[in-house]
Amino acid sequence: MTYRKMRYIGFALITLVSLILPWIMINGKHFFLLSFDKKQLQLFFMTFNMSELWPMLFLLIILFLGIFFITTLGGRVWCGWACPQTIFRVIYRDLLQTKIFGLYKSTENRQRAVSEGKWIEKILAFLVFAAFAIVAAADLLWYFIPPEDFFVYIQSPHEHSLVFIVWLIFTILILAAAAFLKEKFCTYVCPYVRIQSTMMDNDTVQTIYDPIRGGEIYDDNKQKIEKNSGECIQCDACVKVCPAHIDIRAGMQLECINCLECADACKKVMNRLKLPSLINWTSPNAVQNREKVKFIRFRTAAYSVVIAIALVGFLFMSTTKKSMILNINRNTELFRISSDKQSIENAYKLKFENIDSKEHMFYFEVLNPDIKIKTPSKPFKIKAGEVKIEIAILSTDINSPLKVQNGKPLPIIIRAFAIDDKEKIFIEKEAAFIYPNAENIR
Repeated sequence: MTYRKMRYIGFALITLVSLILPWIMINGKHFFLLSFDKKQLQLFFMTFNMSELWPMLFLLIILFLGIFFITTLGGRVWCGWACPQTIFRVIYRDLLQTKIFGLYKSTENRQRAVSEGKWIEKILAFLVFAAFAIVAAADLLWYFIPPEDFFVYIQSPHEHSLVFIVWLIFTILILAAAAFLKEKFCTYVCPYVRIQSTMMDNDTVQTIYDPIRGGEIYDDNKQKIEKNSGECIQCDACVKVCPAHIDIRAGMQLECINCLECADACKKVMNRLKLPSLINWTSPNAVQNREKVKFIRFRTAAYSVVIAIALVGFLFMSTTKKSMILNINRNTELFRISSDKQSIENAYKLKFENIDSKEHMFYFEVLNPDIKIKTPSKPFKIKAGEVKIEIAILSTDINSPLKVQNGKPLPIIIRAFAIDDKEKIFIEKEAAFIYPNAENIR
């Protein structure tokens, strides 16, 4: 199977997964959803409140180290095999402009300009791609606004104008990148291309021409040599097929996206001569020293270990994830004596946050037999993702054994829980209860 066919299959799978993934839910939770509207992150079908920022730390570590690892191992393999810009260009140029509307004669020669005339075909190709861009922009939004909310929002454009504005901006950016900037986007706009060269070494797998077998095609000044004694017959098939409009025989270049179209073209020509391809997916050291590619080396092993540690850390933290958050603040008044002068009272502001996916009835208890809850007297309902503040008044008998504290704060534990799932959804927080000294009671 050619590299081109493998890339096209990969593109189809990536497109299919990206379109389907936002619709898949388990217990009402998405695989990935960063919702600014609901102020929560859903990851691996788990919900994290915005106050739980630790998943973002692990995500960023895995993301950046993953980029370093992939680039060190396979160069710009992301650019040629998974980048949305590359997929958009293939859909627009290869599928619509070439295969369907015939604006290019063949995908074997991408250096020719689009056929003159054929304005109807050009307009139709652009309109069809514009429709695709609208869907792609909506699909991108679904990772920030879930589809079940998105289709409700677009029914009320006046109330959700921001959604339409962002949707329009994403659509325009996709159209501009794929239809107008084209491959220049990869060279001049994308920041990844600027840093990828610092991550690559002579063992990084790249698209490489073999000058030992094929002969030198360019001199040190990048001027083409007229006569060549190597196996390369200078058919320029590798140049014609290149979507980045470069000659890979001049060496690795910034514009190369590792698509390996040139390797397919060279293999097709060299097969007729019963010779192996002069362009392969290999490393500079493997070509120069005639040895196998070293996939396992210090840099790739180090990245793998750190990524594995970050992933284990994320999984471990996920097992300790709570389904509720409780913050306790004391009232400005340290204590007070009840109106009947029979008890000492302390007031607290309890902030409950239900970060579970469904609503629960909540209440709390004080893990001290001498302290009672005066208010609230009944459990209270909190919806999923909702925050509720309750003023709690704790009291103890005026002749309680706590009077031995003589004005010193007594550490207490307040245990909040969901009535319907007390064993799993609970949290314990420390607080302080003030029992005044004898002089203040008088």
